Amino acid sequence: MITGVPTEFIPPGPQSFDTPPIIDGVDWFTKPVLVSALTVVVIIWFYWAASRKSAIVPSRLQFAGELGYNFVRNSIARDAIGSQEYMKYVPYLCGLFYFILLNNVAGTIPLVQFPTFSHIGWAYVAAIMSWIIYNTVGIRKHGLWGYFKHQTMPAGVPVWLMPLMIPIEFISNIVVRPISLSLRLFANMFAGHILLLVFVLGGHYMVFEADNILLAGVGVVTWVFGLAIAGLELFVQSIQAYIFVVLTAQYIGSAIADDH
Repeated sequence: MITGVPTEFIPPGPQSFDTPPIIDGVDWFTKPVLVSALTVVVIIWFYWAASRKSAIVPSRLQFAGELGYNFVRNSIARDAIGSQEYMKYVPYLCGLFYFILLNNVAGTIPLVQFPTFSHIGWAYVAAIMSWIIYNTVGIRKHGLWGYFKHQTMPAGVPVWLMPLMIPIEFISNIVVRPISLSLRLFANMFAGHILLLVFVLGGHYMVFEADNILLAGVGVVTWVFGLAIAGLELFVQSIQAYIFVVLTAQYIGSAIADDH
């Protein structure tokens, strides 16, 4: 043990994600709920304000709104779904992308500093919503049996291989997809927040409570590295929102495609 560091120091861990209720007696109203509600308000306000006075020569706000919308429409929905039907899925994909993005970025915003999707339940709900949507549209297009065949019987595979391929494809396309979607998002947000807490709380402890000038210097350096980690985490938060929505769009495109 390093001399000067009090033994009562508790390193960050899963307990760091147990946020208390914001209002006493209202157990469900925690920071993740507040952050998610605020992000919904921000998204609705932003696109309402950006579109309420549309003009041929857009204002800055309208330009920002169109840029954000076009990014999801052209770079995610059109490219990943790749059919003439992609436009009907743009509203969901756009809302999903910016909801996940803002909730992720909340982990690096001062005074908030909590990524909602570091709680596995939130990631599960987002993944289940996407799972329901891409399976529903696939069943509507192909029928129940047709969709099952579409997802589990790849074209061109010999009949004698089907007993092996059907369970593999079923597990891969139906069972594993929502699990991988949710765990990827959750694990990145959880790990990133833990890493930030280690640098921030560790630096604070060494500077203010270690009573050791050498450790105080190390604590300052730790804070500097913490800022660098925060910048890296901001990049990861954005990438994870993009990956989640791109995969959702690809699953939708796969579900409605004519060929497997």
